[in-house]
Amino acid sequence: MPPKKETKAASAKTGKKGNEEAAGKEKKGGSAVKVRHILCEKQSKILEALEKLKEGQSFNVVATNYSEDKARQGGDLGWQIRGSMVGPFQDAAFALPISTINAPKYTDPPIKTKFGYHILMVEGKK
Repeated sequence: MPPKKETKAASAKTGKKGNEEAAGKEKKGGSAVKVRHILCEKQSKILEALEKLKEGQSFNVVATNYSEDKARQGGDLGWQIRGSMVGPFQDAAFALPISTINAPKYTDPPIKTKFGYHILMVEGKK
């Protein structure tokens, strides 16, 4: 019987980590993220892009149509290492869970940096 109590206590403490070991590792940090983003200079345009995502459009389609970045073809920035991104962008990228372009988990509200407004999603972490 005592192991059952410890198991319940352990699962209560770990919560999400117990269900998703990989997510637990991600939460602690990592050194790189595979990230996509939508970048707009104007807040009104990024909010319009956010509405399209909420309507269920694929992240890469919205990025292609709205992003003003050189990575506008689907918003793919590839693997970015810690320290290579601006502060708020990096913080958001490492905080987001891994998702896919067809079922994205993205930043809402958009992140503001010196470059403009960003909606981010993460496709991988290592």
